[in-house]
Amino acid sequence: MIGGVTMEHKDIKLIALDMDGTLLSPNHEISEANKQAIHEAKQKGIHVVISTGRSLPNCKEVIEPLGESAYLITINGGEIYDEGFNLVERNPLSGKDVRHLWDLTNKHNAFFWSSTVEGRFNSHEPFEKEVEDYEWLKYGFEFEDPELRETILSELENNDAFEVTNSSPTNIEVNPAGINKATALRKVTDWLDLTMDQVMAVGDSVNDLAMIREAGYGVAMGNAQDIVKQEAQWVTSTNKEDGVAKAIEHVLNQ
Repeated sequence: MIGGVTMEHKDIKLIALDMDGTLLSPNHEISEANKQAIHEAKQKGIHVVISTGRSLPNCKEVIEPLGESAYLITINGGEIYDEGFNLVERNPLSGKDVRHLWDLTNKHNAFFWSSTVEGRFNSHEPFEKEVEDYEWLKYGFEFEDPELRETILSELENNDAFEVTNSSPTNIEVNPAGINKATALRKVTDWLDLTMDQVMAVGDSVNDLAMIREAGYGVAMGNAQDIVKQEAQWVTSTNKEDGVAKAIEHVLNQ
């Protein structure tokens, strides 16, 4: 907790930041304090890597003011880009697994949304082709009914083909098994000749858990879901209170 734990010195060489609920304020903006802290970290030779559930088109303009980064992780590790926003790696769901998710959606009359190579679709924007004819990177559900969410979550968690997380308490996000932010960060650290011990990861939701667990220093936002706070080594301020800037300052001031 803030003021309750003394942060041990870590040889942090890479800071991985989630976007929504973490880097971004509740108004979906990057505060000046967060921008300044990120620029200061970069000036000191620390890589700052955005690690988000968003797709590239949905995050590029927001993060461009932060300047170049060695890599960008999107769609919970579904895609990795280099400093020029060139695709380095893509990890799609199989057509068979997408069909299973689609059938589950129809069975429960659930609201779905998607990240595909061909664009974004949801229950209000139907497909023009068969679901298997798209290259799916992530399948998402949004719920108003908590009981329905638990029903579908239970079915998904019993399927070894899926990596099941969320970016809010009212949704479910599905990637292929083994594809998450930690998997992507392990690859990025290898490419940069670093180790996960040299990473500080900051996030607020279940899709951040894997990287928070595996990073040398895992930090939860003050507004994070309880399970994320429990798994983190430290809890910073909320995204209303420049929690990212405060976490970075702790690293820089050690």
